[in-house]
Amino acid sequence: MKTVFINCSPKERFCASAYFLSLQRIFVSGKKVTVKLRTPADHEPILTELADAQSVVFCLPLYVDGIPSHVLRFMEKMEAFCRENSLHPSLYCIVNNGFIEGKQNEPLMQSFEHFCNRAGLTWGGGVGIGGGVMLNVTRILFAVDIALLLLNTVLSIINTGSLFPKSAWISFGENAVLLLYFNLGVLFYLARMGSFIRKRAHAGKKYTRILIPSFVFILFADVFFIVISLFEGGLFRGWLAEKELKEE
Repeated sequence: MKTVFINCSPKERFCASAYFLSLQRIFVSGKKVTVKLRTPADHEPILTELADAQSVVFCLPLYVDGIPSHVLRFMEKMEAFCRENSLHPSLYCIVNNGFIEGKQNEPLMQSFEHFCNRAGLTWGGGVGIGGGVMLNVTRILFAVDIALLLLNTVLSIINTGSLFPKSAWISFGENAVLLLYFNLGVLFYLARMGSFIRKRAHAGKKYTRILIPSFVFILFADVFFIVISLFEGGLFRGWLAEKELKEE
């Protein structure tokens, strides 16, 4: 069985969609192909991969409670392509947003379900994830923890000859368990959907979130976006500044 994973984030790198797709791939067997959908130039290569696919997994961010415009344009071409070639793959989606509530993704899920009904595809369901940006940060923190562990190990070998510095390993273990806990809801529901994808069965719509209290999430989110806005041109100006679109 061939499954095509479509990363629909408009970001070039370090996007949450890529993170969630990499997790979903772990729980799906058979031939797996991952493609990026960012510009019209990506349409034809993706359609070529869909020609012999049994399942398709869209992973995308929530934009204004709906599907990003560049994804809508592709879906129009995908509908025509599937009709012309009598293709009926099972379609699943993973949706993430910057809010804490995974349920916020419900309108987008409904749009995909209606798309499947219109295009004659099999709607397989999906997973809606709240706090997607913060969950994406956890993988970066995990990479930093690994780097710090390696650095402490090298320093320990140089200073004491010990290959396993106890304090460094304890700190790494504690951080790893904490980051794993934050992602437990996502891992559970992606593992669950993976089992349905393997069987091309209907998984339904499930919603989860980063596992921290809402008031903690709001505090960290406020700090994060203030810092980002400063790097993007100053407080508030980064949010309102006109963005340049890259055509490829």
